[in-house]
Amino acid sequence: MPKLTRNLKPEEFKEYYFLKEELKDFCRSEGLKVGGSKEDLEKRVVHYLATGEELKERKVRQSSKETVTEISLDSKLGENFKCSEDKRAFFEKEIGSGFKFKVKFQKWLKANPEKTYRDAVAAYHEIQNSDEKTEIGKQFQYNRYIRDFFKNNDDKSLDDAIKCWKYKKSLKGHNKYEDSDLKVLM
Repeated sequence: MPKLTRNLKPEEFKEYYFLKEELKDFCRSEGLKVGGSKEDLEKRVVHYLATGEELKERKVRQSSKETVTEISLDSKLGENFKCSEDKRAFFEKEIGSGFKFKVKFQKWLKANPEKTYRDAVAAYHEIQNSDEKTEIGKQFQYNRYIRDFFKNNDDKSLDDAIKCWKYKKSLKGHNKYEDSDLKVLM
């Protein structure tokens, strides 16, 4: 796997998997913005490698005037739901200490602004009891790989899956699981 330097061609960069921390380190060393998602960082790096210039990004203004209101079971979720600490504390109180803002539940919260927190608690339990798998976003290649690994190898360990992942991400090309990745374990 090549080292991420300013001499790397954008096409070659796209052929390999880099950790978010590696992307941030590169951006930092080149004076580029380091905030945002891994996808944001990848866009910045590709643009920089292609042009030698910083990507011009629209500034997103965030309001710092968020009003804190008392949450009850009958409170509405509201538009632009944010998974904040006060909401986490509320759900932990209602659901229990095992509560987590998992992706499927977060999507439900954002899609149902007119619903109440009571509805959200019921939806959480329904989602938790569902066998339906959540779709993993394309930017989460590691998570997709591990899920696909275990779909085909339920007799293997997480250590085995991680060894195969490390091998796969060092190769040029896609990072999707293939049965041939198991040769690393032999």
